[in-house]
Amino acid sequence: MIEELEGKLVVSCQAPPGHPLANTRSIVALCRCAAQGGAAGLRVEGAKGVRAARAAVDLPVIGIKKIWNGKHELSGARPAITPEISDAFELAAAGASIVAIEATMELHQERASAYVKEVCRHVDALIMADVSTLAEGLEAYNAGADLIATTLSGYTSGSPYQHGPDLALVSELASRGIPTVAEGHITSPDQAVAALEAGARFVVVGRAITDPLERTTAFASALATALPRKAEP
Repeated sequence: MIEELEGKLVVSCQAPPGHPLANTRSIVALCRCAAQGGAAGLRVEGAKGVRAARAAVDLPVIGIKKIWNGKHELSGARPAITPEISDAFELAAAGASIVAIEATMELHQERASAYVKEVCRHVDALIMADVSTLAEGLEAYNAGADLIATTLSGYTSGSPYQHGPDLALVSELASRGIPTVAEGHITSPDQAVAALEAGARFVVVGRAITDPLERTTAFASALATALPRKAEP
């Protein structure tokens, strides 16, 4: 499966609660667009979404489960990613070829390694650990994760926000022989290419491709704050 995705694009087809695209029909449409556009895989939220994506397109799916407004107090009120082994079981049963789990200190504290080991031992799928730092990536890989993704760099209290993907983290992980996935803050094809050059096995891109609401807001805000044109004489 990893070789099948080598050097290619995975498109994250998701929408947060309250978003106009936050329904299965829209997510399936995004998946079909990604497939027709040349994506080699998909990243989809929830067992229902994974099942629908697998039925709609013939591409491997990375399944995740986002828990919003739960018991976890995380930076920026962000969601926890597949925080329980029961979530991982549901995603694998729905047809996810790869199950992405969060392996950050912010979520699991000292139990991060134990959680990765538990999931790897019992869930019948490849396991991708979403991390925010080099230390978390090394720990998750040593605990048995098949892939380490830079998804949460800049989103936790232990990793500073930066504009653009964390290519330094990609390089640090890949240079140690760890199968690394570049994800997070990738907004252009040039950045995706740079991630591969830094050592990523494959690249995951989400909102830059699949969120017209965010893109429209960016354009509208830019025009609203632009200097007014001078009146023609």
